[in-house]
Amino acid sequence: MAVRKFKPTTPGQRHKIIGTFEEITASVPEKSLVCGKCSTGGRNNTGKMTMRYIGGGHKQKFRFIDFRREKDGVPAVVKTIKYDPNRSARIALLFYADGEKRYIIAPNGLKVGATVMSGAEAAPEIGNALPLQNIPVGTVIHNIELRPGQGALLVRSAGNFAQLTSREGRYCVIKLPSGETRQILSACKATVGSVGNSDHALESSGKAGRSRWLGRRPHNRGVVMNPHDHPMGGGEGRQSGGHPRSRKGLYAKGLKTRAPKKQSNKYIIERCNK
Repeated sequence: MAVRKFKPTTPGQRHKIIGTFEEITASVPEKSLVCGKCSTGGRNNTGKMTMRYIGGGHKQKFRFIDFRREKDGVPAVVKTIKYDPNRSARIALLFYADGEKRYIIAPNGLKVGATVMSGAEAAPEIGNALPLQNIPVGTVIHNIELRPGQGALLVRSAGNFAQLTSREGRYCVIKLPSGETRQILSACKATVGSVGNSDHALESSGKAGRSRWLGRRPHNRGVVMNPHDHPMGGGEGRQSGGHPRSRKGLYAKGLKTRAPKKQSNKYIIERCNK
């Protein structure tokens, strides 16, 4: 993994930092694992804008990713590593021994030609998905389920990883990337290793046009709006705008938004420090 910096031959090149794409081995997606992707432009079914600053962008296709990894005991060979416009991580195309093809999130260190497997009998090696009860304590993991068979919900973005710290009865204690420590059922599956493309956090678009290619429109600050448009708007000259808050009036810094009686609170051992 590495990033490229450019000579400032143009204003857009001056601050541009992008990945090298050296791990990409194929550019055309597998036809049986893609479908069309509709762009809403932030509008709902009546045409009303419900999400601002969305629209435009390059046409994309959606890749079906196997987050469940339920083909237990069937070995698969990594055929290619590909770019996915829908996520920050790279994806790997697997050819299973029974002829089926599937995409998975490509972990760091997974190479073309490697063999991966899922299930309780799989070895705790990079790319293998197995129940938490079969993973050694201290192992770095990603793609973690919250309910057995539900599919991975946690730790899926580029460069992220969690760590299996201990076991307590039917539960395993996981330290998440946010710093939160929580219990997860030992029957839930996780994939060994960290998510690839760890240099994604170092990238810089360099110009506003690259954001437009991704479907992001210009974002307006609340303090430059009028009072009837935003709680932080108005005032003579460049006023500070008051306490940081959203357009709906919710405080943006320090306000606890998690429900105090949420059922899953009992599984959280230590909150994150953020």
